[in-house]
Amino acid sequence: MIVTQGLTKHFIDAKGGTVKAVDDLSFVAHPGRVFGLLGCNGAGKTTTLRMLSTVVLPTAGSASVDGIDVVGNPAAVRKHIGFLSTSTALYGRLTARETLEYFAGLYGLGKGEIKRKLDDVIDRLEIGPFADRLCDKLSTGQKQRVSIARATLHDPPVLFFDEPTAGLDVVASQAVL
Repeated sequence: MIVTQGLTKHFIDAKGGTVKAVDDLSFVAHPGRVFGLLGCNGAGKTTTLRMLSTVVLPTAGSASVDGIDVVGNPAAVRKHIGFLSTSTALYGRLTARETLEYFAGLYGLGKGEIKRKLDDVIDRLEIGPFADRLCDKLSTGQKQRVSIARATLHDPPVLFFDEPTAGLDVVASQAVL
């Protein structure tokens, strides 16, 4: 379950003024359900996801993921989530497969489990044809698939996807969803 209470994030702009990116947001997202944040550009959707995934600290309010406070125990929160941001941020000198192996190790998966998980996610997201290509050489849609694979590799109970189908064609979008 994801719970926010009065979640707020203010930034200081270049002129020293305050920008209210997220202001007093409260909601509950129940397990086993898809919960969407909808709003205009600049409404604070990405900032909210960045706070929930412990990338950015809130200015005020509270948030918890699976009962774990995002400010009080960010490392524990990160073990429970997969986060797909709007940028793919892949290592260009690694292949798609090497990238996934690297992150599987960071997630603490064992060697046997890594192979099984990689085979599954490469098949499920149709990464096979480009799995051994350098990430720098992948198309935008291929990079997005690798990023989705990276976020889901460790089977986290909570997934935060920020525009998951950006850069994907219709067929690839259906494979992801």
